[in-house]
Amino acid sequence: VQLQASGGGVVQAGGSLRLSCAASGRTFSGYTMGWFRRGPGKERESVAAISWSGVRTYSADSVKGRFTISRDNATVYLQMDSLKPEDTAVYYCAAKYGGLKEYYYWGQGTQVTVSS
Repeated sequence: VQLQASGGGVVQAGGSLRLSCAASGRTFSGYTMGWFRRGPGKERESVAAISWSGVRTYSADSVKGRFTISRDNATVYLQMDSLKPEDTAVYYCAAKYGGLKEYYYWGQGTQVTVSS
């Protein structure tokens, strides 16, 4: 199983980036997919998640109204708008089956740097 994240980069505050995560190696029917991030000197935090059907989504309060999660089958996207320097982090995608508590498939991470 592989989760391949891409789309990170360097952007000025107020700019936008779109992250993608392509899942392969098995069928991901029924899997919830999520985005996490770990900023410099910070603990990993959940950013957003989306159910298999795409009907249910979750966004952390810190990104609500600025980030949008979506998916197309086994590919999940994170549209990040109005980026702030505090959004600087390594972003990881992850997958878990249904409503299980823990994610157990993880991607390699993609760096997002927002300059002020």
